[in-house]
Amino acid sequence: QVQLVESGGGLVQPGGSLRLSCAASGFTLANYAIGWFRQAPGKGREGVSCTSSSDGNTYYADSVKGRFTISRDKAKNTVYLQMNSLKPEDPAVYYCAVAMAGPCTVVRGTPSSYGMDYWGNGTLVTVSS
Repeated sequence: QVQLVESGGGLVQPGGSLRLSCAASGFTLANYAIGWFRQAPGKGREGVSCTSSSDGNTYYADSVKGRFTISRDKAKNTVYLQMNSLKPEDPAVYYCAVAMAGPCTVVRGTPSSYGMDYWGNGTLVTVSS
């Protein structure tokens, strides 16, 4: 059974850092495209980052480039999202998702949820002083 569980969310001050984790079970995470997405209250879901195992490419939304980094730990079957220099516009529920076929889908330079087959339940990130 494919399962994704996010953790690491919380309250942080502007300019602070958090590292989100996405632990996978039921499949080998390193073999697939994994993405991070977020949804703020009253807004649609937004692609944050995606990394493809098939073509080795990694993508970031313009809004997080230079601040967020996606990485995998094959031994732990976990993907991370290191978030630095957090801004007041970053608060949202952050979700990880996996595409069981194909690489990341990118639309106008932004990771897309198209093709993502399984999703975690999300972890809440709050940025406030």
